[in-house]
Amino acid sequence: MNKYQLRLRRWLNQPIVTYLFLGLQTLVFLVSYLFPGAIESQGAMFGPFIVYYSQYWRFITPIFIHFGLMHFAVNSVVLYFMGARLEAMYGHLRYFFIYLLSGIAGNLLSFAFNNAGVQSAGSSTALFGLFGAFVVLGIHYKNNYAIQMLVRQFTLFIGISLLFNLIDSSVDIWGHIGGLLGGFLLGNIFGLPQRLQDYSIHIRIIAGLVFIFLVGFCLIYGFKKYQLLV
Repeated sequence: MNKYQLRLRRWLNQPIVTYLFLGLQTLVFLVSYLFPGAIESQGAMFGPFIVYYSQYWRFITPIFIHFGLMHFAVNSVVLYFMGARLEAMYGHLRYFFIYLLSGIAGNLLSFAFNNAGVQSAGSSTALFGLFGAFVVLGIHYKNNYAIQMLVRQFTLFIGISLLFNLIDSSVDIWGHIGGLLGGFLLGNIFGLPQRLQDYSIHIRIIAGLVFIFLVGFCLIYGFKKYQLLV
């Protein structure tokens, strides 16, 4: 193995997908700081624009948009620490889809169950998804001390976040619940690479069907809700 192959292997061992997501949300935050309101108005979760103007990208773009420096900073720190650990366990590709699809699941629940005028954004939908995937690991590997410690650490973060949900009415609790549920299902669907024998094929299939049902139900329910408002 030559030095270039060694460098490539070292690079691939880094949490490159986590760095990608951090870079994207940092870029978006800087642009929104230079042009206040421009990014938020075009990309935040806002149900009426999805239904009446077919702006379906709003199921994805809110994952990378933040309202204010504190919102951005807290989510970025959590993404760095939790994302890097989960990426090392699930691998780059699985982790990419868990993060992105969890964020979409959170935005779908926000679309379906929030009031019509609510505008929301933030990577916390995807971050709750990462925690849901950690919970799956905790269930499957109860005797693994390192995994159990990570689950406990991030349980504290989730508990604090849910507490703020009850105190702060501006927090999108439906987005968090959707992300958590999505991450739990996706963690079962994908499983750990090279450890798939630890996951029941029946549970993986059921988790996949539930995830598809969740997506379909939120879309149908959300569209019907807005159509009744016309």
